Amino acid sequence: MRDAVQVLVIGGGPAGSTTATLLAREGFAVTLLERDHFPRYHIGESLLPSCLPILDLMGAREKIEAHGFQKKGGAYFEWGPEKWDLRFNELDDTTYSWQVIRSEFDHLLLEHAKSQGVEVHEGVAVREVVFEEGRAVRALWENTDRGDSGVIGFDYLVDASGRAGVLATKHLGSRRVHDVFKNIGVWGYWKGTQPLEPGPDGAIAVCSVPQGWLWGIPLHDGTMSIGVVTSKRHFREEQAKHPDLAAIYHKKIAESPLIAGLVDGAELVSDVKAETDYSYVTENFAGPGYLLAGDAACFLDPLLSTGVHLATYSGLLAAATVSSILRDGVDEENALSFYGTAYRKSYERLLVLVSVFYQSYRGRDEHFFEAQRLTTREKQGLKLHEAFLNIVTGIEDLADAKEEAYQAVARTLAGPEAASSNPLANHNASMEQLPDAPGRALEGLYLETEPKLTLRRAADARVEA
Repeated sequence: MRDAVQVLVIGGGPAGSTTATLLAREGFAVTLLERDHFPRYHIGESLLPSCLPILDLMGAREKIEAHGFQKKGGAYFEWGPEKWDLRFNELDDTTYSWQVIRSEFDHLLLEHAKSQGVEVHEGVAVREVVFEEGRAVRALWENTDRGDSGVIGFDYLVDASGRAGVLATKHLGSRRVHDVFKNIGVWGYWKGTQPLEPGPDGAIAVCSVPQGWLWGIPLHDGTMSIGVVTSKRHFREEQAKHPDLAAIYHKKIAESPLIAGLVDGAELVSDVKAETDYSYVTENFAGPGYLLAGDAACFLDPLLSTGVHLATYSGLLAAATVSSILRDGVDEENALSFYGTAYRKSYERLLVLVSVFYQSYRGRDEHFFEAQRLTTREKQGLKLHEAFLNIVTGIEDLADAKEEAYQAVARTLAGPEAASSNPLANHNASMEQLPDAPGRALEGLYLETEPKLTLRRAADARVEA
């Protein structure tokens, strides 16, 4: 372990690997510390097409393609009485994504980071980040295998430590759990499932039930990830009647004819797992000497499969921000403000979108779905009109859906009623509108990926023009 490095990255998941790889490809010295040893288990198997251009920038796309993950052509929803297809090829003939086994996907990205010059240390946990005059300057690490420890200094720290959130939970105290999405996810893996007949090839199935919804994700090893999301309150009520986690899980599967049909004759080949309190946001995404990326900054909800999207997107923004400061002379305060604004805009857009989607449910028992409504506290500080504009920008080409989408979002933000009979058009908003041109600049800066990864001043671009 070196004593100091230009950029220290905490965490080897998609956010950390993306940030570290892109910075190393720009010629920076990067050290990445990962607490675990890869491959390691992680939930979140369904990816969005927005990851593809970032994998291209990382030089990792061919490795992911060659691994043989299940191609994902879109999604199939049974939402209340409605049934919808979301086909990615309606956006672009070549658009697709993957259903991945995260232990393998994350390991591929971390190994790729090593191949690009990132110094990776696995089994090394960051115990403390030291601040001097308000600036993050060094980290105290411990090798969990050998028991030795040390200190590493840095010019910049990117905290991509996931839900653990080294900075947000241990140092800044700035994480806030959402008022909405106070749910619990319960899932397991099945062998010998039936194929999903409706929907695009390799699609994720999302099916509502009276007190939540279920997912079904086909994986390339022949298993299917099947999970249920319900409110913590309802889960506690079920626990009073069925203390066994697996019993609750099987009961919820039986409530969905489609998912129950998928597992007919199949075998549950894993333990039943559960997670809760997974929806949160951090007050500040960046500060002097540090940036928070991926789940270390925020996480929403599994409904629209946005986790890896936000991880890789924030990794791209973080790498461009740091490189613009260290190499290209962009003012630190300005650059960090760009990062925080860009990442928060993406998160807030998805926060509104997921809430809109929940509000679109039309069924007899709406308590679970009503509980997902944005509260007054959640709305405070959100630029709701701007969030709406960003959503409809993502479906500009769908003229027939635009007015319906406008009414759906407007009604939901106003609060009174269920939103729309078909909010799937809004799902396209998760394909990120990058701040990558002077006309889309944030804080006076915009993202440039060629010929180098950096932030450029919009004013400079206008002068050149």
